[in-house]
Amino acid sequence: MLPDGATLLGVNLSSDKTNISVMTGDRTAHPVLLSLANVHMDVRMKPNTHAFVLVALLPCPKFLVKERPTRGVLESRVVHLCLDIITRPLKLAAHAGRMMADPSGFSRFCFTALASYIVDTPEASLIAGVAGKTSHLTMADYRMFGDPIQHEPRTASTTLAQLSALAENHDPLELSTYIPAAKAIRLNGVHLPFWRDWDLVSAAGRRLLSDPCTFLTPEPLHHWHKQFWDHDVKWSIRAVGADEFDFRFTTIQPVVGFKYFKDGVSSLKQVTGRAHRDVERFIICVIAGKAPPSFIIAIRALMDFRYLAQSRQLTDVQLSRITASLQLFHSHKQTILDIGARVGKGNKRMDHFQIPKLEFMHSVVPSTIASGVVMQWTADRTEHAHITEIKTPGRSGNNRSHNPQICRYLDRSEKHRNFSLALSIWELQAQTRNMETSPEEEDPDDNIDTYHSDDDNDDNENPPGGPYPSSSQPDLFARAVRLATRVTPSTPLPLRNQCTNTTAFQLNFHPNIPLMTVDEVASKFKLPDLRSAIADYVRRARDLRSPIFRIGQRRSSPPDAELPFTHLRVWYSVRMQMRASDAEGMTDPQRVCAAPPSDDWPYGRYDTVLISNGTEVGPGLGGKVSFSSLLTTKLTMF
Repeated sequence: MLPDGATLLGVNLSSDKTNISVMTGDRTAHPVLLSLANVHMDVRMKPNTHAFVLVALLPCPKFLVKERPTRGVLESRVVHLCLDIITRPLKLAAHAGRMMADPSGFSRFCFTALASYIVDTPEASLIAGVAGKTSHLTMADYRMFGDPIQHEPRTASTTLAQLSALAENHDPLELSTYIPAAKAIRLNGVHLPFWRDWDLVSAAGRRLLSDPCTFLTPEPLHHWHKQFWDHDVKWSIRAVGADEFDFRFTTIQPVVGFKYFKDGVSSLKQVTGRAHRDVERFIICVIAGKAPPSFIIAIRALMDFRYLAQSRQLTDVQLSRITASLQLFHSHKQTILDIGARVGKGNKRMDHFQIPKLEFMHSVVPSTIASGVVMQWTADRTEHAHITEIKTPGRSGNNRSHNPQICRYLDRSEKHRNFSLALSIWELQAQTRNMETSPEEEDPDDNIDTYHSDDDNDDNENPPGGPYPSSSQPDLFARAVRLATRVTPSTPLPLRNQCTNTTAFQLNFHPNIPLMTVDEVASKFKLPDLRSAIADYVRRARDLRSPIFRIGQRRSSPPDAELPFTHLRVWYSVRMQMRASDAEGMTDPQRVCAAPPSDDWPYGRYDTVLISNGTEVGPGLGGKVSFSSLLTTKLTMF
């Protein structure tokens, strides 16, 4: 499609109004953020990489017109006019190409296509140019939102044809007649959308328009997690009962790293996206046994849809499972209405599913095929960028002339980051030169005798003075391999970092119990078969010499079996990291904890884990691995 040797740059835009002032002041900003789809998803989604930059602050005018619909149309037209001005250089580059320098300093002939516009639902309707209660992705209106099928996509050619026909009969400047006519065909009154001339021209002269149904990608934060809180949770509360619903949440054992709702969730206010995800983890087990089976199937189907669609890599099989999960919900959704779980204002029962975000779910699979996995378009990163790019700079001034002060703050911050980056590169080069000139000197970081990890915080693996000092993902696998290959006679054993092909483990340098006999440990943690279990493990390790031990077999050693040692060291926690099941790379380390019995926890407090029973690990959740939720006794690391 493009000339030989050309480079296609996917432009990611985002815009949303946000408050600058706190409590009082009524100061708002409407930032426009820009990033590139060519940047790897894992890099672009990290806040500390500053992949989204502020390119403009849209005006927030207040018109003197009394009619609210007219004010809304004028505000929408101002937004599109400003975006038209801001994106003009990108449109010219998309149409004719432009020479740009890449990070290596080479010149490339680039074409800038609009890959994604990350916005919430109201802003998406504004960008697409459609009226309220209308899908910005398809031709469906509010009466079709609950349909189990995907409707015809809303393409740029369709919307532009509607605007052209509307302009022939009504002057766009005569708002008194133009606005009602636009509302009649489900448009919002914007006659010149900014994306109307953002197109690519192929070598054959074919014009490829920017379609709202393509660049307005599904947005997980608002379309899935917010939808879950606004609807799934409310349905579940009605189905189970608020008191029972809260009580079941309070009985869930606290797990390190996860939110514990000690007072339930039915009365929570101003819940964040993090809390939405925390509730999602427990919703199925909370309603199980109380809600009707068909209702549970419907909620479970939506949860399967969300979790599958959040994968960082999706195959055709997984896409078909996403579609099947959505169809399963539509097959059982009538139960939600039958039991009166769907209500409106004043707890008035509703007999329909006119929910826009349900209709948006039909576009997840087509969007994944056209633009890649949906998780890379989440608004989590752009919402965080509002803090670093707008709120923090805006609140660092004297509460006057916010826009120029924000720009000045960002300019100075960028210069500081660039200087820190240059200094880090220089120091790294100096360290490399020193190592080349004196290879016999030992790197202090390689001294295994001094290595320990008592601190829960991740080690800083960046060079001194680096611009991104604290958010790199620790690689426990690399640490374990490094320790295993550099063992010396003075190395403390057991190694605090160990790994298998799929899982890495990290222990604190100092155990919680430095030394205790086997029988004392068994009595303290109420593990009567501890001695026989350890004896079985030692025998298999000595006789079979195999690193794989099946779980759940009968104890073959007697309770008083002899062991080659008499004392144990005990750890109450271990950090675990696994290979990612849905993409290359690793997951974030999780801390698994266990505590001995106490007055507050008579049977101890422990985290439950899933352990492979020795079979080969398959791809993702559909693999052939069999899991056993053992360790439901005290999970204590010896």
